Amino acid sequence: MSAHSYEPTQTIAVQRLGLATEGDAPAVRDVPVEAPIAIDIGGIGYAVMMATPLDLEDYLTGFMLSEGLIRGSREIGSLVISAVEGGWVTRVALPPDAMQKVMVRARRRVGESSCGLCGIDNIAEVLRPLPQLKARITTTRAAIGAALDELPHHQPLSRQTGAVHAAAFCTPDGQIQLVREDVGRHNALDKLIGALARAGMDPASGFFLLSARCSYELVEKTVRAGCPMLVTISAPTSLAVERARSAGLTLVALARPDAALVVSGAETIIA
Repeated sequence: MSAHSYEPTQTIAVQRLGLATEGDAPAVRDVPVEAPIAIDIGGIGYAVMMATPLDLEDYLTGFMLSEGLIRGSREIGSLVISAVEGGWVTRVALPPDAMQKVMVRARRRVGESSCGLCGIDNIAEVLRPLPQLKARITTTRAAIGAALDELPHHQPLSRQTGAVHAAAFCTPDGQIQLVREDVGRHNALDKLIGALARAGMDPASGFFLLSARCSYELVEKTVRAGCPMLVTISAPTSLAVERARSAGLTLVALARPDAALVVSGAETIIA
């Protein structure tokens, strides 16, 4: 894979406008870079996604895992990332059996975000059954609280910009092992799943903690990654609840310093 570095932020000039607190003045602000990322798989233009050009190897790996195009990171033959005018191009080589899936999906691809729905064109396929989670962990409310307290310390891009999502992988006792950030919540989770795969870490051994609203696509990605528990800082949607319960996922939502809502799998939180 190629070696490269990115600048994930840009500094812009702004004007502070005092409202409740007086004081108008010129200022500068760091904003996260959002750029088009063209994904070319085996010479096929598969998709163009909007993402933060940071940890792109992880993003591409996790994206292909979430899309069901590969079963593991070792299937990736090569991955080359190049800066082009206005964005980035990523070129991935896959084995022939994986390319068949790519060609089928590419014919139907209409989505423009890493939501997990790209290329899916009917309701039945969107609601296709999820695999039942076999992995189980047990944790405690203290562990969830510890991970929540620790998360801000693992979000450098958020501290700098205040405008990105984070996805973290935590051990059952609440220790954060990996964090990935992006302007898109789906992208952040794809990056995390990819980082775990590339590091040889098993998602079944801990839980995901997301700084995002719990939409159903994030439940889908979590289940398909084999992670048995999802904690989100904001509220779930009705479909997210339905899909989490049907797949046996422990779902904890509105996790804040003072309280959280256990939506499903309460028996796995033992104290």
